[in-house]
Amino acid sequence: MFDLHQLEVFCRVLELKSFSKAAESVYLTQPTVSGHIQALEQFLDTRLFDRLGKKVVPTRAGELLYKYARQMLSLRSEARRELELFLGRVKGEMTIGASTIPGAYILPELIGSFKKDHSDIYITLMIADTTGVIDSLLAGKIEMGVVGAKIEEKRLQYREWVRDEMVIVVPSSHAWAGRRSVEAGELKKEAFVLREPGSGTRMTSLKALEKLGVDAKELNIIAEMGSTEAVRQAVKAGIGIGILSRRAVKDDIAAGSLHGLRVKGLDLWREFYVVVLKGRTLSPITGSFLDFLFLRANSFTEKENPA
Repeated sequence: MFDLHQLEVFCRVLELKSFSKAAESVYLTQPTVSGHIQALEQFLDTRLFDRLGKKVVPTRAGELLYKYARQMLSLRSEARRELELFLGRVKGEMTIGASTIPGAYILPELIGSFKKDHSDIYITLMIADTTGVIDSLLAGKIEMGVVGAKIEEKRLQYREWVRDEMVIVVPSSHAWAGRRSVEAGELKKEAFVLREPGSGTRMTSLKALEKLGVDAKELNIIAEMGSTEAVRQAVKAGIGIGILSRRAVKDDIAAGSLHGLRVKGLDLWREFYVVVLKGRTLSPITGSFLDFLFLRANSFTEKENPA
């Protein structure tokens, strides 16, 4: 008979579409993962995956099993949460997701402070773009996320957390380096390096520019980068100008290697949102951490200082 651990391994293989990646995620060797899947297939007397070269694709039986496996694993987690709550214990593991700016510049400090009072808690912080965080939440891989843009989905519930300012960023050698602001129309003449389409920074900034009559198609976007750090380095190298959170470049601005500007008439402030699934009962750990986040929110909202 199969056990819940085998089902957990099975789900990871299906979700990651790889035996090797699944092995890394559950801290097992690849032969052990393969053994678990073979045991499941023998017990069920059916093939669960087709191995097409390096690609792992679930069979129809695999897809059907996945639906019930997720429910069983979710029920196990719920039982554990209820027992912890009943016994008055806030301990265990928590995985949260965050988009780049809150994940890299805000949450690490808060997690450190939270753990001082909850030393028995093990926290994993998964950093991805906003779309990736939402996908993980909908797939049940995380209980909560912190993102920089709203993606409309009826199963999601958003709550405003802290504010963040985005600025036009140029290298110190750029002609705009001595200015405090630019006109929206001037942006059309510049080469842009932007985050990838799933990024909250990109979604929010382009939406704001549209309100001033600057369509994304009018911008000369010469490169798209998968991280804030990549955009930051590209701008410093003179490849183009960018739009980034002030948090990400404040040290560069202070050092004089980058310069931040505002766009006249444009509000480039955005909210970071805590997002959860509607109707889902949060674990005691996650519930306690959310209360902590909102208690500390004011100290992590940027002040409206000039560029």
